[in-house]
Amino acid sequence: MTTQRSFALLCVIGVLCFISYNMVRMPVLSLFAEYLGAGPERIGLIVSVSTLTGVFLKLPSGALSDIYGRRILLRVGVIAFGLPPFVYPFVSDLNVLTVLRMFHGLATAIFAPSALATVADLYRERRGAALGTYTASTQAGALLGPFIGGYLAYAAGFSSAFVTAGLFGCVAVVMFYLLQLTPPPPRVLEKGLAPVLAEMWKGFVVVARNRKVLVTSLMDAAKMIANGALMAFLPLYGLSVGLNAGEAGLLFTVQALTSFLSKPIMGRVSDRVGRQPLIVLGLVVCAATFACIPFVSAFGLLLVLSAGFGFGEAVVSSSSSAFVADSSEFKTLGAGMGMQGTIGDIGHASGPLVAGLLIAHMSYAASFGIIAALQLAAAGLFWLSMGTPERKAIIMGQR
Repeated sequence: MTTQRSFALLCVIGVLCFISYNMVRMPVLSLFAEYLGAGPERIGLIVSVSTLTGVFLKLPSGALSDIYGRRILLRVGVIAFGLPPFVYPFVSDLNVLTVLRMFHGLATAIFAPSALATVADLYRERRGAALGTYTASTQAGALLGPFIGGYLAYAAGFSSAFVTAGLFGCVAVVMFYLLQLTPPPPRVLEKGLAPVLAEMWKGFVVVARNRKVLVTSLMDAAKMIANGALMAFLPLYGLSVGLNAGEAGLLFTVQALTSFLSKPIMGRVSDRVGRQPLIVLGLVVCAATFACIPFVSAFGLLLVLSAGFGFGEAVVSSSSSAFVADSSEFKTLGAGMGMQGTIGDIGHASGPLVAGLLIAHMSYAASFGIIAALQLAAAGLFWLSMGTPERKAIIMGQR
């Protein structure tokens, strides 16, 4: 199988997996949890708990893909996309829903770092464009999933949305077995758990000492705090200003559509002009649009702001993943992508929790303003951390 065919098939699998995942996650999950009696704090916990799985597993799963190859980790991840949605219709207890969300989080925790590392392996010269295209493919799932899920929940009930999500996941499982990837040479020759753990630890140490990987991952986390807050509370805010579940889902669809269209373009731009200035620009755009949302009630204006946030998200994501790949050593590429995913998921998990606590004690406007300020602070930190040579190069390039 050629590189282009492998890449195209991986993109199709990504679309199907993330349609399935996002049909459950936005806006259906928040509305389903509210239907079961959850308050704002509990909704924030339920939405974020699947991301907590990624916090603990993305780095180890990325490191294991460096040792055993990407395919075995991808297989486990794609199965974790396909099976859990069929369980949701039988849930009537908030504690069970929380546990199920934690298990469902295995999907992205295991699949995402290996998939990104696979793309970076396939395209070492044009990583920005390739990673932008792949993440745009997964964003296509985020584009279609909320709209399909929100519409089905509104028109036919929660069970229809969950079962349909499971069917999309099962198609992805079937297609995965058409994907062929060359396994790496064995890195652990001794049998037993101890040599594997020792090799994983070496990868952890190398990545943990990589300042560029860590700082860039923190920028992803800042963006994901806002993303997680929107995921949990934009549907509820939309309902509070008169939108229905389908319209709330369309807000996420527009956000995802803008991100989908922008990521390949901005990935190519980052290949040409550099990753760092685009990361700063993206964070500023995310902060500005996020802070404006609670001051708007018109559906059309909310669509515009959702699109603006999607563009800022695309600018950050297409540059940050490529920058982490560029900055990682070859033998620890999976661990580097896992580290970025872990830190990003800490932000993503924190977003609903922080927003839930803030909204429970103050207005949407104040709560969103505080989270937007965190993004601006992160953009400033990243700019300062680039160092004098990089800043001079950027200024000279602008002149």
